Amino acid sequence: MKITLSLFATCLLLLSCQVINSQVKLTAGISQELAELRKEQVDNVSYKLSFDIPLEKSTDIPATLALNFTLQTLKAPLFLDFNEKKENVKGISVNGKAITIVHEKEHIIIGKELLKLGENNIDINFIAGNSSLNRNEDFLYTLLVPDRASTLFPCFDQPDIKAKYTLSLKVPNKWTVLAAAKIANQTQAGEFTTYEFEQSDLMSTYLFSFVAGEFKDVTEFSMNFPMKMLYRENNEEKLKESTATIFGLHQQAISFLEKYTDYPFPFKKMDFASIPVFQYGGMEHVGAIQYKEASLFLDNSATDSDKLTRGKLIAHETSHMWFGDLVTMKWFDDVWMKEVFANFMADKIMNPAFPKTNHNLQFLTAHYPAAYDEDRTKGTHAIRQDLSNLKNAGSLYGGIIYHKAPIMMRQLEAMMGKESFQKGIQKYIAKFANSNASWLDLVTILDDETTLDLKKWSEVWVNESERAIFSDEIEYNAENRITKFQLHQEAEDGSSKVWSQVFEIALVYADTTKVYKVNVEGKTSNLANLLGLEKPLAILYNYDGYGYGVFPVDLKTVTSNLRFEDDVARASNMLNIYENTLAGKVKVGTSYHCFLNALQEEKNELVAKLIADQLKSLYWYYLTKEQQNQFHEKTISSVYNRIQEDIPANVKKTLFNLYQGLAYTASAKETLYQIWNKKVVIPNLKFNEDDYTAMAMNLLIYKHPNEAAIIEATKLSIKNPDKLKRYIYLLPSLSNDASVRKSFMESLRNKNNREKESWVQSALLNIHHPLRQDASYSYLKQCLEMTEEIQLTGDIFFPKAWLNNSIGLYSSTKALGVLEQFLKDNPKFSPILKRKLLQATDDLYRSQQIKMQAK
Repeated sequence: MKITLSLFATCLLLLSCQVINSQVKLTAGISQELAELRKEQVDNVSYKLSFDIPLEKSTDIPATLALNFTLQTLKAPLFLDFNEKKENVKGISVNGKAITIVHEKEHIIIGKELLKLGENNIDINFIAGNSSLNRNEDFLYTLLVPDRASTLFPCFDQPDIKAKYTLSLKVPNKWTVLAAAKIANQTQAGEFTTYEFEQSDLMSTYLFSFVAGEFKDVTEFSMNFPMKMLYRENNEEKLKESTATIFGLHQQAISFLEKYTDYPFPFKKMDFASIPVFQYGGMEHVGAIQYKEASLFLDNSATDSDKLTRGKLIAHETSHMWFGDLVTMKWFDDVWMKEVFANFMADKIMNPAFPKTNHNLQFLTAHYPAAYDEDRTKGTHAIRQDLSNLKNAGSLYGGIIYHKAPIMMRQLEAMMGKESFQKGIQKYIAKFANSNASWLDLVTILDDETTLDLKKWSEVWVNESERAIFSDEIEYNAENRITKFQLHQEAEDGSSKVWSQVFEIALVYADTTKVYKVNVEGKTSNLANLLGLEKPLAILYNYDGYGYGVFPVDLKTVTSNLRFEDDVARASNMLNIYENTLAGKVKVGTSYHCFLNALQEEKNELVAKLIADQLKSLYWYYLTKEQQNQFHEKTISSVYNRIQEDIPANVKKTLFNLYQGLAYTASAKETLYQIWNKKVVIPNLKFNEDDYTAMAMNLLIYKHPNEAAIIEATKLSIKNPDKLKRYIYLLPSLSNDASVRKSFMESLRNKNNREKESWVQSALLNIHHPLRQDASYSYLKQCLEMTEEIQLTGDIFFPKAWLNNSIGLYSSTKALGVLEQFLKDNPKFSPILKRKLLQATDDLYRSQQIKMQAK
């Protein structure tokens, strides 16, 4: 019997592959060709899934699938995606008949002779894949974006085959469950309870999810339906301060989006779970959003920026209910569309939610630095990227789609007009609800609402990379009146690309500032409306923060005490000085002192945070060792003195974070130690348990002599068991024993020790801290060599974070040598990962030239 079945399976496989080769080449992952074929083949898909989850984390999870669908054509075999070993498939029946299991290149192959036109059903017994189950000792959660549903169960893992799901979960009695639909029935038998859920709404595979484990829950009845939250946070102050706000922010976001899109909330429910070890901020699963717990729960020590960040996160994930979940991209090359709208709408939602916030300032500080951080690098890419196989979809995520794309969309709205733009969006939602759409579909709709040539406009903004580099040409007559004012733009890569855009220019005079709007459409713009004006003291480009590119910097705004009353103008000026510094047009020492002086007067938290981040970056990456020694005392003393002043608490907290990040000298770390052990109290500066843990970890890295006492006191102070596990995990990376750190780095070769990716990222930051790089330099080769494995085993943001927090922290010639030798020795290194690597190491490359100039 075994020989017969084996021969039959081989013949079936050969036949299947031969047939499929006439349509599309079968490869690992989900190719675009295969996805297009299946879109023609199947319709009306539904999954009935059951998972039998044991108490022990290491025990397999038996599962079953009843897949129903309508088959439109019999021209090719059917391919189900299942990225697990063949042994995990225990049995398959097609339309009631048991068949031989054929599993090849991550696909289960169903011969066309086993199928029929019209309704079909496939039943599969299998062992659930573990790689996307995120199993912990007492809870688990699925995270299936972008192509990881197929690592959990057999499916059509592509965004344009939407389906409905009926789920059953058998879990330990103490566990709570959450999924896309409501619980229809629950039955207890011994130590386990089985939960049966109603059929879900229509969704793509990457949006299917469930959470199960020892969670507490709270439900709030408001709006048109109740919302439930699962959580593990045990800090009573955080729960009291945050719970009502969390629900309220979701409600505000829903109300705004219903009105803006003219489309009611599109799903049966809106529940969410906060997870201590979640890989990133949040994930927009239908009916069961997942959040990182630390992002949701704040106490009275939180700054306005912390609260705004939480609000934007909730608004972002709620926006996805319309943009991504209701209307989904056809293929993941347009994944940026769901992210740009989520961020763009989140910024709009925050206006009424945080009425005291300057939202233009918030937009500038939230998006521009992050967009520039990638777009200025040799690893940059267009907003829209080609994608031939979903296995590479994770590489599409990053600062360009999350931050440059919203800047692009705001420019588009500004050029179209807000009302016309909104009208187009409403038509888009109505037309493609519960379906899929491409960027071209949206452009076609928006084109009807404007006289602009949007296809031409988006060709550069969406399909090209990099930034505009602006320069000016100004002439004055004998009376110091402007006789010529031209603004030129060149593409950063030297090509002929032109970014059409609108922004403001300010002419600064002794007693006034005159602001003018410019519409840049070609390589050269003649600013006729400025002719005849008196010569200004200084000129500030991108005054309103709408423009995107590197603008001319007026040295008077760098070297003098010139200060702009407008918050956005100050931030835009600081941002432009920083970009010109990295471009080599302003000396790093000059800009460093400019930022340090600006912090002495700044009272806006968002501007202060921007400046503090720039200052810290210049300090660690671009100052030579001699400059660091020269500037350190002035930096640390001026920041500490500023903290003592009567300034807003939010700014004070921001400045303290800068202080503790540089407090490594003997006197500074002793002051930090006295603050940590509460011997020194700074007026109007509040700390919580997490703040004290952060201080303790910095003190350990700074080699405070009371290291052992700090470790034990911190252990005793952490009351949350999940946070205590994190701290214990991080201790080897904090050790000042090089052999302990070496053993920890070796342990990361085992993927099981990388399960909690946010913990690994923090550990790498500790290992590769600038003060430890003489020792940690030896681990760089290992980190580079492991990158391809990190991509295979980690979630979408992990490869870039792995690089950012290792070689991305370096600025030395030795580190650059390791990088260049690695690239030389690995000419076939993944082009996708090389792009991420070049993004992560841009500061490493730039710092060499800037430090040489300083010498």
